[in-house]
Amino acid sequence: MSDRPEISPSEWQVMNAVWENQPVTASVIIEKLASSNSWTAATIRTFLHRLVKKGALNYEKDGNRYLYRSAISKASTIKHASRSFLSSVFGGESGSLLTHFVKSSKLSQDEIESLRKLLKEKDSK
Repeated sequence: MSDRPEISPSEWQVMNAVWENQPVTASVIIEKLASSNSWTAATIRTFLHRLVKKGALNYEKDGNRYLYRSAISKASTIKHASRSFLSSVFGGESGSLLTHFVKSSKLSQDEIESLRKLLKEKDSK
């Protein structure tokens, strides 16, 4: 069992807002997320509370407000979520995942060239 908290899709949005702006107040997060999601301030505060309980966020009191900081890094959280997704959806088979996304995604020429370069580097190792 991992010590990484499981983060819901809505909580990912909150975490991204924290990672981009930390330390950050609840009011800044609310301003950033409320209009794009039709979430109330209470809903966003609930997400913040859940993320603190899960150990994904820390906070400190600053006068009459709270400043939130991530307790987990974005890179390691993405890595954990990616591995979990790969395992549960594709049975741990990276090739199947990559094939699916390449076949089902609309890719620009720049993205295709970037993938070619990455595969060439991987092949030479």
